[in-house]
Amino acid sequence: MPRSPTLVASDAHLGATSAEAAAAFLAFLEAVPDLTDDLVLAGDVFDFWFEYGSVVRRDAFPALRRLAGLRDAGVRVRLVGGNHDAWGGSFLAGDLGIELIDGPVVTEVGGRRSYLAHGDGLAGGDLGYRFLKGVTRSRPARALFRWLHPDLADRLVRAVSRTPADDAAARTRDENRARLLSGHARTVLEADPTLELVIFGHAHRPELTEAAPGRHYLNPGDWIRHFTYGEVSPEEIALRRWDARPGA
Repeated sequence: MPRSPTLVASDAHLGATSAEAAAAFLAFLEAVPDLTDDLVLAGDVFDFWFEYGSVVRRDAFPALRRLAGLRDAGVRVRLVGGNHDAWGGSFLAGDLGIELIDGPVVTEVGGRRSYLAHGDGLAGGDLGYRFLKGVTRSRPARALFRWLHPDLADRLVRAVSRTPADDAAARTRDENRARLLSGHARTVLEADPTLELVIFGHAHRPELTEAAPGRHYLNPGDWIRHFTYGEVSPEEIALRRWDARPGA
């Protein structure tokens, strides 16, 4: 029996997008067991995720319920920490059985030797963000943040998140990210001839580029404007658009 392809999705930013966008991604998760037994989430599934000891985020519950359903259906789920949801812990890993990845990592995706990361802070420049990333993901910072009441933490994060923006500045930012990450993917492939595939999210721009014969860069896009995901197998790499959306 042929092995099912690996599906790759990223950047749903649940909790900060439209109801239609959230419904589309949740419908996609519902359909996953009929499509594959291997799902890779390349970061920023949630616009904000942080694990406390005894509570989970209310707005994340619909997605968590579906992720639990994937576990029950025997689907392998790998989640790369993004710049919005890198603070996973024992609930996601233990209760839901998700494999948490603090990328970049070299791993197998769809039968291909792959370099997998969310992409934030990898493509040069942005020294301020890279410094901040190191601070916010440190053990002391996580311990201190855990003392904040979840409602206060939510208000703080929403004050600084720019996810819903869909103006010229946001589109220019995404275009720049996409260009830099595409270039970085080529650099990664050139540096390691054993790699067959580089996967990044973060840019909010779907892209599938054959950088060299049989060697590709895949960005699955986002679930804010594009509603796209990747499909990877030993025979083919493809970008797909989710059409089963409300109003589609």
